[in-house]
Amino acid sequence: METNKKDDMIRGGQFIVKETKAEDIFTPEDFSEEQIMMRDSVKEFVDREIWAKKEEFEKKNYALTEEVMRKAGKQGFLGVAVPEEYEGMGMDFVSTMLVCDYISGATGSFSTAFGAHTGIGTLPITLYGTEEQKQKYIPKLASGEWFGAYCLTEPGAGSDANSGKTKAVLSEDGSHYKITGQKMWISNAGFCDIFIVFARIEDDKNITGFIVEKDLTNGITLGDEEKKLGIHSSSTRQVFFEETKVPAENLLGERNGGFKIAMNALNVGRIKLAAACLDAQRRVIDSAVRYANDRVQFKTPISKFGAIRSKIAEMSTAAYVGESASYRAAKNIEDRINFRKESGNSHQEAELKGVEEFAIECSILKVAVSEDIQECSDEGIQIYGGMGFSADTPMESAWRDARIARIYEGTNEINRMLAVGMLVKKAMKGHVDLLGPAKEVEDELTGIPSFDTPDYSELLAEEKAMLRKLKKAFLMVAGSAAQKYGEELEEHQQLLLASADILIEIYMAESAILRAEKNAKRFGEDKQKEQIAMSKLNLYHAVDKINQKGKEAIVSFAEGDEQKMMLMGLKRYTKYDNYPNVVELRNTIANKVTEENTYPF
Repeated sequence: METNKKDDMIRGGQFIVKETKAEDIFTPEDFSEEQIMMRDSVKEFVDREIWAKKEEFEKKNYALTEEVMRKAGKQGFLGVAVPEEYEGMGMDFVSTMLVCDYISGATGSFSTAFGAHTGIGTLPITLYGTEEQKQKYIPKLASGEWFGAYCLTEPGAGSDANSGKTKAVLSEDGSHYKITGQKMWISNAGFCDIFIVFARIEDDKNITGFIVEKDLTNGITLGDEEKKLGIHSSSTRQVFFEETKVPAENLLGERNGGFKIAMNALNVGRIKLAAACLDAQRRVIDSAVRYANDRVQFKTPISKFGAIRSKIAEMSTAAYVGESASYRAAKNIEDRINFRKESGNSHQEAELKGVEEFAIECSILKVAVSEDIQECSDEGIQIYGGMGFSADTPMESAWRDARIARIYEGTNEINRMLAVGMLVKKAMKGHVDLLGPAKEVEDELTGIPSFDTPDYSELLAEEKAMLRKLKKAFLMVAGSAAQKYGEELEEHQQLLLASADILIEIYMAESAILRAEKNAKRFGEDKQKEQIAMSKLNLYHAVDKINQKGKEAIVSFAEGDEQKMMLMGLKRYTKYDNYPNVVELRNTIANKVTEENTYPF
C-alpha cells in the first residue's frame, strides 16, 4: 500500500514532465472551516494591531514591533508550526502558510520580524536541535517570551554562505566554544534573546551552527540600527562576537553541518516569503481600487478608464496566480511530510525531507511572488498618481517594503539558477525523468508535424494544450543546453536565468489554470468567469515571455541548422491557434474588482 501511495505522489520538479489534473491540486477554495477561522482571526488581529498603526511602523518604532510580536505570541501565532509537545499549535503546513500569508501583508516591518523569528530563528532548533535544546528553547520561542534571530551573512559572505570567516574554537577541556566574528543584516537583533550563529570550527570544510544566548557581557556587541530603504521598524543590526563563550551542548545539529541547516532553513523561508507577499498584494489592490472608484476626473471615476482598468486587472491576476501556485506547492509539501511520518520518519526528518523534496518549487515561488508584489505596489502608486508618491498614502511604504523581498532568502538571481540546477540534479538522480521527454521533443522536431485540427470544445482545453507545448519548449532548450555543457552548465549564468524564467512561467501559469478549472467544475463556469479570465490573461503573458527567453537562450548556445531547428520549434510551441482577446479578459476582471471595491477572489 505504502509503495503504491509513494508511486502515486508527485515529486518536486515533476510538473515539467507530467500533466497534473485539476482535481489533484489544492486551492484556497479548499480551506477547511478551521483554516478559515484561523485566517479570519489573523486578519482581525492584523487590522487592529498593525494596519491601524501603519503610520507608526514607518517611524522606526522598534519597540512597537516587539510589542506586537509579543501580542502575536499570546495569540499563538508564533507557534503555529511548532509541535504541540513544545507548546506550539502543531498545525499542518498549509495552515502555517495561511497564517504567514495573512499576518504579513500590512507592513514589511512586522512581516520581517515574524518571518525571521518563526522561520530561520526557530526552525533550525525545531528541525536540527537535540531533545534538550528543543525543550529548553522552543516553548519560549513559540510563546513570544523569547525571540530568535539568525546570524549567517557576513561582510564577505552573502550568497556564498559557506565562505564565512566567523571562527569557533573549542576550549581545552571541551566544555565550550569561543566564537569570534562579525555578522550583518541581522533581523530582530535589537530585541532577540537567542541567535542561530554559523561559524567554522578550525579549518573545517563547512560551517557549523550554534545556539547563542544574547548576553551582552559575553563578548557580544550590537551595531547601530541600519538605515534602510524600507521595513523601517524592523530591527536590523550588525552583531559582533569576540570570544563569546557558547556551551559545547549548544552546537546545533552536527559539526560541519551548518551549511545544510542554512540551506534547508532557506527552503522553508522561500515558500513562506512567497506567502508573506500575497496579502500585501491584496491590500495594495484594495487600496488602489477604492481610490480609483472614489477619484473623479473629467466627471468620471478613474476606475472607468481603460488605462486604470488594465492595471487593476493585471494586479488582480498576479495575486490570483501567486495564491494558486503557493497553496498548490504548500499542499504538495504537506502531503509529502505526512507520507514521511506514516512511513516512520520523525517529525524533524519528515519536515526536512518534505520541504527539501519541493525545493525547486520553493525557489520558483520566491522569485515569482516577490517580483509580483513589487510590480503591484508600483502600479498602486501609479493609480494614485501624485498622491501615490506621498507618504500620507499606503502605497509608497508598500513599494519600499516590497523591495527587500527580491533579496531575502537568497537573491532572485541565485534562486533562478538554483531552480534549474536542482532540476538537473534531480534528473541525474533519477527522481525526475528529463532525458526521456527531452529526447521525445527532439524526435518530434525532426519528424513530420501533425496537421490534425485539435478539439478545444472543453473548458480551458486550448490553454492546457498550450501548457503541454510550453513544457516541450523548456525541455528543448534545457535538454539541449545540458547536453552541450554537462556539468559546466552552471557556469553559463545568463542561459540558466533564461531557462529559469521559462520554468517559472510554466509552473505559475499551470497552477492558475488548474485552479480555475477545478473551481469551474465544482461551482459552475458562470461563477468563475473572472478566474478563468485571469488564468487566460496570465498564460498569454507567459507565452510571450517564454518566446522571448527561449530565443535568448537558443541563440546563446546553438548555431547553424541546430539553431534554425530550435527557433522553428520554439515558434511552434509558443503559437496559439486562437489568440485570446486580452482587452476583453482585462475588462471582465476589472468589472468584478471595481464593482466589489476589493480584491474578491
